[in-house]
Amino acid sequence: MKRILFLLIVTSLLTGCADSSFTPTPTLPPTAETPNTLPEPTDPTQLITVKAGETFDLVVPSNSSTGYRWNIIPELDENTVQFVEQNYMAEQPILPGSGGVDVWTFRAVNAGDTTVVLGYYPPGNDTNPEEHVTFSIHVE
Repeated sequence: MKRILFLLIVTSLLTGCADSSFTPTPTLPPTAETPNTLPEPTDPTQLITVKAGETFDLVVPSNSSTGYRWNIIPELDENTVQFVEQNYMAEQPILPGSGGVDVWTFRAVNAGDTTVVLGYYPPGNDTNPEEHVTFSIHVE
């Protein structure tokens, strides 16, 4: 009998404490992922053909937050191509440690064949790149 009375009291207390209205868990609208608007890295196995007077870009993966940086090695054959500018483009959204690409722009000057070699230098090292990539250029 005591058990039944105990169960009735507990049931009454729990029923009184329970909220009679149901509040659904709010759901957030789905977020659209930010599309990657970065240019694709340039394939160093493919010959790059441009006409004299045109500009062209070489795109290499990069991460400015690491302290590593790309640089031209050795000197360019400036009779065939000339360096114009270099720009870093970060992934969006920008998050700590996220990477991006370096976009190197060159101008084709005169007809001929040449290579552009970019070295990836670790922080504090200006003489020995950790890796390098060679692009073959044909100027018509």
